Amino acid sequence: MLKRRLFTPGPVPVPDRVRLAMAQPILNHRAPDFLPVFERCRKGLQQVFQTESPVAIFAASGTGAMDTAVSNLLSPGDHALVVRGGKFGERWAEICEAYGVRTTCIDVEWGRAVEPAEIARALEVSPDILAVYLTASETSTGARHPVKEIAEVVNHSGDRIIVVDAITAAGVYEMRMDAWGLDVVVSGSQKAFMLPPGLAFIGVSERAQRFMETSTCSHYYFDLKAELAVLPKDQTAFTPAIGLMLGLDEALKIILDEEGLEVTWERTERLAAATREAMRAIGLELLAPDAPSAATTAVVIPDGVDGPAFQKYLRERLGYTVADGQGHLKGKIFRIAHLGYFDRFDTIAAIAAIEMSLAANGYVAKLGEAARTATELLAD
Repeated sequence: MLKRRLFTPGPVPVPDRVRLAMAQPILNHRAPDFLPVFERCRKGLQQVFQTESPVAIFAASGTGAMDTAVSNLLSPGDHALVVRGGKFGERWAEICEAYGVRTTCIDVEWGRAVEPAEIARALEVSPDILAVYLTASETSTGARHPVKEIAEVVNHSGDRIIVVDAITAAGVYEMRMDAWGLDVVVSGSQKAFMLPPGLAFIGVSERAQRFMETSTCSHYYFDLKAELAVLPKDQTAFTPAIGLMLGLDEALKIILDEEGLEVTWERTERLAAATREAMRAIGLELLAPDAPSAATTAVVIPDGVDGPAFQKYLRERLGYTVADGQGHLKGKIFRIAHLGYFDRFDTIAAIAAIEMSLAANGYVAKLGEAARTATELLAD
């Protein structure tokens, strides 16, 4: 018998009780019995985002929220600053370009965090920049960008907005939309929210809503103004993903009512820190050692180990699926997740499986050293 275990940074495992919630009889989204479900989800998302501003919900992946955060805020010819330090930073630039927004890009080495001073210099050179787009947790590299410090720079630089891809940050580690002065925060269901893919979330500040009034980019389905108009009525402009909303309602109970948001942050940070130390204990190099994200740890495949063979053995012989590298890092790194439905025993077992696959693929290390290290760090 071989159990299958998913350790990718999205999608993540879904708790049994959340899956059962999604298996309830379907509700009509315009009927009164759906309204309290939507209200709890809407208010719960505000707690996760740490905001009093509205958080709209789309039936889409997180990229749908990213698309919305460009097409509803800017106009063709407007100037945006984009931080590119991985695949998802690149996505911001691609979306901006698709809508005719001029982009100035700060290119950051993959695995490194952008310096807030780099943002300040770019804004000084180009005072016509209206929006700064960045990725809080760059899932492709395991790096965390200093969102709070960057927001301070942007908020002291004039009337412009800061837009944050928090798809693998919201509900993962400390991220405070209002206290940090973030104008737009986006996320998705298949990450810390412990759901299948299919829901996109976007929090919008009052300042960002003012930008919406002058935006002239074309859009139809991803119409943020239409969504915000019906949100107080606990409705969506179009048909919502009802089953996923039932699951979100249950997942938010786990995160907010049972574990507590700050405890969730702490748990994820501990799992990530233990994993990093476990990998170092057997001589492995981290891709983002100086700015690690708690969402996922990116580990460099050691010399002499075939990356695809390592992952195949891990998946087919041991039942563990981790994420490959993306772009030029494909086959050169693996990424192990910590966000969402993982506890310390899940993490320790996954680390042991990684050791076994490395050993089977010719990497010489003291078998069990990584798992021992994680066990000691995660003990009570």
